[in-house]
Amino acid sequence: MQRRRVIALSAAVLAAAVAPGAHAQAGYPDKPITMVVPAPPGGGTDLVARLYADLLSQELGQQVIVDNKGGGNGNVGTAIVARAKPDGYTLLMQYSAYHSANPALVKELSWKPEDFTGVAMGAIAPHVIVIAKKVPADDLKSFIAYAKANPGKLNYASVGAGSVPHLGGVMLNKAAGIDLVHVPYKGAGPATADLVAGQVELMVVTPPSVSAHIRNGNLKALALASDKRHPAFADIPTTAEAGLAGYTLDGWFALFAPAGTPQPIVDKLNAAMRKIAATDQVRQRASQLGTVLVDWSPAEMDAFARKEVAGWGKVIRDNNITID
Repeated sequence: MQRRRVIALSAAVLAAAVAPGAHAQAGYPDKPITMVVPAPPGGGTDLVARLYADLLSQELGQQVIVDNKGGGNGNVGTAIVARAKPDGYTLLMQYSAYHSANPALVKELSWKPEDFTGVAMGAIAPHVIVIAKKVPADDLKSFIAYAKANPGKLNYASVGAGSVPHLGGVMLNKAAGIDLVHVPYKGAGPATADLVAGQVELMVVTPPSVSAHIRNGNLKALALASDKRHPAFADIPTTAEAGLAGYTLDGWFALFAPAGTPQPIVDKLNAAMRKIAATDQVRQRASQLGTVLVDWSPAEMDAFARKEVAGWGKVIRDNNITID
């Protein structure tokens, strides 16, 4: 009898200790959620975040607030979420280069990829090579010829040193045998604005940032750095079709939570993201932006992210790429 009482008392104590956390998970969310975007408004990461935020608010029954925390090549906003309480109320809509390239580029990074757990993929975007309207070229071959005739005189914009557009420019120089000068910006918004204004000549960027400018003729799209054309830009040739075989470049925008976030919360967020991504509304908008949607579990998202960190680290080391 005494032994039974001890066991019962132990079970009661354990239940009391576990109950608050379990109740918090069961009732999640019971207050607004902040989705940090580590970039200024107007770029691809911001657009994808806002594509999901309002619908997540409806799906979860709590407001999802997009909070732009640009600066430090994405590291300011990323570090904020890395240090946040892992309770599901502070999330990160992350851009691929910030997550995958910065660990190999920044010696004293205030966060590491292991500080996060993957929740869901927001969108994958093949990069497009776009040039300013003033540039005297209408296709990739003629631009390469123009660039070869003007070595070191043409500039390419990026959304920050170490970003995929920066690395894509390095790879374009190497693949095409040209010498474009890198001009880093603090996000896709200001970079695109200067490209439209003709302050720089070229950018390799994800379609969401420039799709409207391509359609209205403010920018000229030379090629999609992908193995196949995108339905929303069916008239834009792939790089192989445009004469630069082997040059492909994908970017992505994914939702992460701080490491240690309870799995039931991660699973609930993942289910909500995947449900939203399956709607006609989001599929049509994602296609208009030139992105591709994938239906991944948290485990699949995590595995992909780890592979990306390893792959981009190798590219950076093999090409001796450093932050300007």
